[in-house]
Amino acid sequence: MAQVGIDPMMVSVDAGGELESIINRIEGERQKLYALARVYIGRDEDIEDVFYQSIIELHRQSGKRKRRKSIASVFLENCRRIAGRSGTSEGEDAFWVLRQLDEADKDAVALVYLKGCTQEETADLLDITIDEVKARLYRGIRKLREDMGFGTAFKGCEHYQKHYVDYLGRTMDRPEKVDFEIHIYHCSDCQDDLASYQEVTFALDDLIRNAALPAGFMERIRSRLNEREARREKRKKKRKSIWLSVAGVFALLICTGFVTGGFAKLYYSYTEEFEPLRPYLQHNLAERLDLVSESEGVKMTIKSVVADDMQTLIFYEIEDTKEDNRYIMQAYEGVYIENELDVMNMERNPQDFSMPVDQDEIHNEQKNIYRGTMKLRPVGVDKGTIKMNVARLMKLNQDPSLGEMYARGAVFAEGDWSFEIPFEKQSSQEHKIDKEIDLDGIKVRIDKLTIAPTSTVVQYSFQNQQGNTRVEFLLLESLSDGENKVVADMYGSNIMDVFNTQENWTTLSTSFDSFYFDKPEELDIKFNSLHLSVEDQQDIKLPDPKELPTSFEYAGSTITINEITEGNPAKLSLTLEVTEDRIFEQLNYGFHRDYEQNESISFGMNGEGVLMDKDGNIHEMGSYEYNPLDRPRYFEKTQELTLHNESSDADVSIKTINIDGYTTTKYVDDHVKVTLD
Repeated sequence: MAQVGIDPMMVSVDAGGELESIINRIEGERQKLYALARVYIGRDEDIEDVFYQSIIELHRQSGKRKRRKSIASVFLENCRRIAGRSGTSEGEDAFWVLRQLDEADKDAVALVYLKGCTQEETADLLDITIDEVKARLYRGIRKLREDMGFGTAFKGCEHYQKHYVDYLGRTMDRPEKVDFEIHIYHCSDCQDDLASYQEVTFALDDLIRNAALPAGFMERIRSRLNEREARREKRKKKRKSIWLSVAGVFALLICTGFVTGGFAKLYYSYTEEFEPLRPYLQHNLAERLDLVSESEGVKMTIKSVVADDMQTLIFYEIEDTKEDNRYIMQAYEGVYIENELDVMNMERNPQDFSMPVDQDEIHNEQKNIYRGTMKLRPVGVDKGTIKMNVARLMKLNQDPSLGEMYARGAVFAEGDWSFEIPFEKQSSQEHKIDKEIDLDGIKVRIDKLTIAPTSTVVQYSFQNQQGNTRVEFLLLESLSDGENKVVADMYGSNIMDVFNTQENWTTLSTSFDSFYFDKPEELDIKFNSLHLSVEDQQDIKLPDPKELPTSFEYAGSTITINEITEGNPAKLSLTLEVTEDRIFEQLNYGFHRDYEQNESISFGMNGEGVLMDKDGNIHEMGSYEYNPLDRPRYFEKTQELTLHNESSDADVSIKTINIDGYTTTKYVDDHVKVTLD
């Protein structure tokens, strides 16, 4: 494993300067900032990255004249960006219940009740009105009250509920406050409602107090900042670019180019080893860069970059000069874009995962070299430089029987590879479609189709509510122009943050390989599946543990209760019958609890399941090889439900299971043809 060893005591962090001032401010708020991060992120390693990258961003802003972002704003942006990498066990994390809130409500609750921002500051950070902040806070606390186990049977007067936030926050005007207190004094329903609301805010205060930072947390961040400064000084002295020489072939092709006029296409077809890069070079959409950085025997070369409105593709090669290892680079996993806010379009969701390139398909037989691409956000400016720092690379398997995928145990090479990558944004072709169809009783609209050099993106909307069924996702399968067919990027679907004039509609986008060089006049869009959440409530009164096992029917299937264990945590063991005609894939649970006092209860679940293909055949996990585009359904077959009492050591007693509904998948085989203007 390649590593960089730098003595953190060798470099002082700008003592007495702006950076030291920023670090001191962060340390002064570290408890609240750590609690804020825990709302979005479960792993301490990722939270450490939030602190580290936020300090760097705040320091970079300090030298600019434009309006600077606040600490809370920068932290919130980084929390959202890194949140997808978190992997926290539900039953062990007191912040889990906050992560289940709607994103808008979660932001408001986290900023006000954990970070301590005022309503005005929160409105400014989220770019919404103060009234909307209050509405989000009320919704969030009400949902937390239910999920934390405080109950749902509260009947406060609707006219006065809107004042709870201001009253408890002591921001209420005196005339309204007097009227509110008089009403509360005479209304027992509002007394109970307000008290339960306040109990939730007290529980959030406890979360802050009990969210202890890991030992050495800030010390490690300071050490990383020291190492960064050392690397920056080192790069100033050693940075260089290595350009490959192909003099003999070049001279021959120059002559050919003068005769045929096809110099660029012919030249790159012979000299570019990495086939996915060739068409971009041949059509003058990219240029060779061959930027090189080496750390402890691992050499990385940025071969080229293609940037457009959809994404940014980095073409690279990694060579282990000491051993036969292949390493891959993944965006935001040890990769940091230093000037991301300046050059990237932050409104677009990043493609966090880039599928490994099959080295056999590109005829690379060298076991110590990997050639691949990495996806980043699209650029937000027409021309500029991407400042990219790479701290670690992930090792790939070399065992042919396992396929070209990550080595087990996630083996990394750590080091320091840094680049300044020049780019120029390429134009895209946007086609407005606005074509509506009926898909299994659900209205679907193809909004637009964008053909960019790096990808073709279909934006579409669908009606998300149909009676007691909610459509969570509608997945596309393929695009075809009659001659060429490309399948959907399984990691390239995003919920679009657009305004729908029609109520209960959701907008998605799905990416495909590009038709940019084919210039199609018509495309056929094939749909794959609908992912549904169905409301189907059923309460099951649990029997005496001595009567177990016992079974009950739900949605036409048999569920067996194997074991009930009271304690802290309380546990419930279930077996779910799996048959070809089982309707539900996963169950959505709720619990009715009758405790002597209000308790903060967290809910966790784990178990095992099986896969079912489109033909109804059942396969055990780990033994079924399939094409991801087949999208087999995952059915839970065993479950262990756990309830933790977070507020005390008192035992939890489960008396009733409440099944709120279930999720299921419906395969579709519909097509729609769209004409491009």
